[in-house]
Amino acid sequence: MKTTLIPIGNSRGVRIPKPFIEQCGLAGDVEMDVQDRQIIIHSPRRPRSGWDRAFKQMARLGDDSPLDVQPVATRWDDEEWQWK
Repeated sequence: MKTTLIPIGNSRGVRIPKPFIEQCGLAGDVEMDVQDRQIIIHSPRRPRSGWDRAFKQMARLGDDSPLDVQPVATRWDDEEWQWK
């Protein structure tokens, strides 16, 4: 689809047709990026999105135990550390 840039203050904008917005699931805020001289508009990324699903899968696989249960001593512990 071809469209025209319209002036908006000192900037320019484009009108996005309603079917495009609905097809992309856009609502409210959006993010914009430039990649290879193209403007990409998408829904905002949610931090930690998918973590809940990943944690549940880790629990099912038994891969959710703490990593620091048995600390591993290093050369630094023996040679560099001094208690005062």
